[in-house]
Amino acid sequence: MAQYFEIHPVQPQPRLIRQAVQILRDGGLIAVPTDCAYSLVGLTGNAAVLDRIRRIRGVDERHHFTLMCRDLSEIAIYAHVDNTQYRLLKATTPGPYTFILEATKELPRRVLHPKRKTIGLRVPDHPVLSALLAELGEPLLSSTLLLPDEDLPPTDASDIRDRLERQLELVIEAGACGLEATTIVDLTSGAPELLREGKGALAPLGL
Repeated sequence: MAQYFEIHPVQPQPRLIRQAVQILRDGGLIAVPTDCAYSLVGLTGNAAVLDRIRRIRGVDERHHFTLMCRDLSEIAIYAHVDNTQYRLLKATTPGPYTFILEATKELPRRVLHPKRKTIGLRVPDHPVLSALLAELGEPLLSSTLLLPDEDLPPTDASDIRDRLERQLELVIEAGACGLEATTIVDLTSGAPELLREGKGALAPLGL
């Protein structure tokens, strides 16, 4: 059965953050609130976590996963970012955006899009996630918690625990969580290409 942590949305309790990070390091899969919708997160190098997310989401190997990073400098480790892309990222992070970029060799091939060798990257603007990423010291592999045949992600932590209690190690409750997913922008072809309009405003992207 999944554990259930109630974490303060503005001042996360260090003890609970440390416990959550230990669950991640032990190979756990966590449902966590973000600045958009709930997401499933786990360690990037854990192949089993990748497969578990795919099963819960009902997606195949062509699904674009996202790395949640602490800051821009971390994004630059895992993706090729030129000066133009960097300026756009700097203007929109942290925030509710996911950017599709060409991955570096720092990432295992199994987390990349199989044909394009790209990855989604974002810097979330949420105190709980920021605390988790700081304590962990590396990015989190993530995917929006959207269940098969449902149009909207669940927003209630206790409901998530009831529905997925045998498929997760932890559900984090940290106050209200929205329904909107991130705005997804492909930066691999030069000019920004909008793939999905979500919570992130389009104006800062020039779209």
